[in-house]
Amino acid sequence: MGKNLAGRTAVITGASSGIGEATARALAAEGAAVALLARRAERIEGLAAEITATGSKAVACVADVQDRDAVLRAAEIVGAALGPVHILVNNAGVMLLSPFDAGKVDEWRRMIDTNLTGVLLVSDVFLPQLVAAQGDIVNISSVAGRTTGPNSSVYNATKWGLTAWSDALRKELIQASVRVIVVEPGAVATELTDHISDDHIREGAQGFYDSVGALQAEDIAAAIAFAVGQPQRVSLNEILIRPTGQAG
Repeated sequence: MGKNLAGRTAVITGASSGIGEATARALAAEGAAVALLARRAERIEGLAAEITATGSKAVACVADVQDRDAVLRAAEIVGAALGPVHILVNNAGVMLLSPFDAGKVDEWRRMIDTNLTGVLLVSDVFLPQLVAAQGDIVNISSVAGRTTGPNSSVYNATKWGLTAWSDALRKELIQASVRVIVVEPGAVATELTDHISDDHIREGAQGFYDSVGALQAEDIAAAIAFAVGQPQRVSLNEILIRPTGQAG
């Protein structure tokens, strides 16, 4: 087992499943202490127990990234249990695809509040620690943050916004030696498509994922672990990862 991240503490949002869960395991395997932030208590408590059983440190913090007070409480728990934070992985996100003229305003707001505003709120809470540590901010955007498609306009807007904000933040934090890394996965076999409320679009998305040979969450987690494990002089600013069979 590698220990490339020994002595570092990582906060991972959306850690109850998919890329977040896989990233927690990958960073813990590299020696990092991991704080698991998500809404589903049972899942993150089980994952924390699993990681702790391997000899690594982990703590579960129930928090919704849209709730700044909840994130502040989580930060207190992390500090007491694991100490200062060196790595933040902003992974929590939702993909609620629909035609714009369907007018699903609640779904638009949920995507904006989770995929964009939530990232800003969490980053704001942990930024002083990351600056002090000359640490890393990893933002999980999407290939949808550089391409567009029908039924995806609001999701595209959130991911394009996240990708743009990540690069602007990178420039702001250069003098503080904080690395900002944006990861843009293509199709990944996670729960992301399960929450699409339009049956036809959900089935189409799942069919597309099957047809291109979707990546596994562990593939993205490995890229994140690689990026944050680089020497301080090396900053992998943008990582685009598609399945070999995905064209766009």
